[in-house]
Amino acid sequence: MTAYGVRSRRRLIALVAVGAFALAACGEDEPSVPAGGGGGTDDEPAAEATVEVASSDLGDILVDPDGMTVYQFLNDTDGESTCYDDCEANWPPLVADGDPVAGDGVDASKLGTTERTDGTVQVTYDGMPLYHFAGDEAAGDTNGQEIGDVWYVVAPDGSPVEGGAEAASKY
Repeated sequence: MTAYGVRSRRRLIALVAVGAFALAACGEDEPSVPAGGGGGTDDEPAAEATVEVASSDLGDILVDPDGMTVYQFLNDTDGESTCYDDCEANWPPLVADGDPVAGDGVDASKLGTTERTDGTVQVTYDGMPLYHFAGDEAAGDTNGQEIGDVWYVVAPDGSPVEGGAEAASKY
């Protein structure tokens, strides 16, 4: 087996393991309510959260200023997040302190925010809360694509991007 084949196999095994854990943590229809506090992924939310468009193997997608892919969770409804506790550990919300900023290619009228149960403010796009995936390690990773058939990369028009995880890679 070639070195590329070994790396691909290791990546696939890691992706399956992370996906199984994430699916178990986030496959519930009912939201979990944190026992106390909780919070975003960073020690301090960014003063501004900029959402940008980047090209990927899945087409044009939304990313944060560092090029990290953002996702939407199809179980979220009415602009409210349903991802807390174990789910939030795997799918950290994109949070902001203030209004989000539209980068090139992003429709500013689709950007918004929603308050989470812990008081942090989560960025939304076309009414859907945005998240990162803990399994993405570098800019351009799309390892969370289609996990559990409820987590999707977001297209610039706000729709979930169709395309299997096997097509996902770095751009």
